[in-house]
Amino acid sequence: MTRHVTIDIPAPCDFINSNSRLHRMAQAKLTKSWRQAATAAATGHQQFTGQVHITAHIFKPRGGRWDPNNLWPTVKAAVDGLVDAGLLADDDHRHVIGPDMRAAGKGNPEIVLEIREIGDSKCP
Repeated sequence: MTRHVTIDIPAPCDFINSNSRLHRMAQAKLTKSWRQAATAAATGHQQFTGQVHITAHIFKPRGGRWDPNNLWPTVKAAVDGLVDAGLLADDDHRHVIGPDMRAAGKGNPEIVLEIREIGDSKCP
């Protein structure tokens, strides 16, 4: 049986958009906040031992058109937080497929990470 875990990460700050031209220190603060929020949300879950596929469902407070892939720096910080929490052994290509990013609709700003184990054996 493959394992499936959903991690809800309410936005601790603004999303990090790859189109923004933030000063590196400002971006580092946002990255740290997202990483810590993901770590807190994932703490206590049992580590995945096989390869996983991650889908990131992104909720924004406004409707309209936007490109979910522009928020990859936010999702990257969140996935790093999963590693910090011990949910993932690593986020390299041997352990993780994705993350695939999806616009989830209008709502409270958050990222919902859907993690599905796709391999039962330990990663090499």
